[in-house]
Amino acid sequence: MSFRLFLLSCLLVAALPVRAQKQYVREQQTWLGVFNQTRFSQRWGTWTDLHLRLHDRYVQDLFQGVARVGLTYYLTDDVRLTGGYAYVHHFPDGARTVGQPEHRPWQQVQWFTRFPKARLMQWVRLEERFRNTIRDNERTEDYDFNYRVRYNAALFLPLTKRGFDPGGLQFLLNNEVMMNFGKEIRYNYFDQNRLFAGLVYQANKHGQLHAGYMHLFQQLPAGSTYRNQHTIRVFYFHNFDLRPTPPPAPIPAPQ
Repeated sequence: MSFRLFLLSCLLVAALPVRAQKQYVREQQTWLGVFNQTRFSQRWGTWTDLHLRLHDRYVQDLFQGVARVGLTYYLTDDVRLTGGYAYVHHFPDGARTVGQPEHRPWQQVQWFTRFPKARLMQWVRLEERFRNTIRDNERTEDYDFNYRVRYNAALFLPLTKRGFDPGGLQFLLNNEVMMNFGKEIRYNYFDQNRLFAGLVYQANKHGQLHAGYMHLFQQLPAGSTYRNQHTIRVFYFHNFDLRPTPPPAPIPAPQ
């Protein structure tokens, strides 16, 4: 069933542009990210990830910065519950000359499935988004609020004999669907879909380097405008296990 959900989420993005025959904003961006999951006991651990996103011909201007932290409870080695806080800063864009802060509490359930020749990571995440409003190109003391739910699935396929061992190379197909809800959402209940394909280099038993191409398709708040974004994505994932006798390192979790 999990694999069927993964395929369904990948196919969803193909159907969306057919229905969205309206105005498009076309962009090129570069996303850089560093992730860490640290497990310090049988049941408890931490989550940290940092992002810098550039746009306008991939690298000319700052677009967004994200800092996210969380506390993780391990139901089992392969099922985890996490709750935390993220600070997001949207840099000036277009006619807007001031930055826009966003405060984002979040909760997540994440689980892993291991096949003989593949690995599947999935999560469902709920976010509460408080965005500082901007009027007449000035930041106010008010906030817009909405919920967003995200389903993310990542399929890892080994390409070399070493596979998931240090020095191995893998192919990664990753798709994430996001939906908005809340009383302030009127036109864009569908938020966005992120479809990624790339390579994973297993640097060591604790770290992976991901690099590849992501297509982002998003409905903007007005409802009649859609973002069609081509993205270069480079992420590094690292896992620490501070238990006295740690088992083999788990699969990292793509964002």
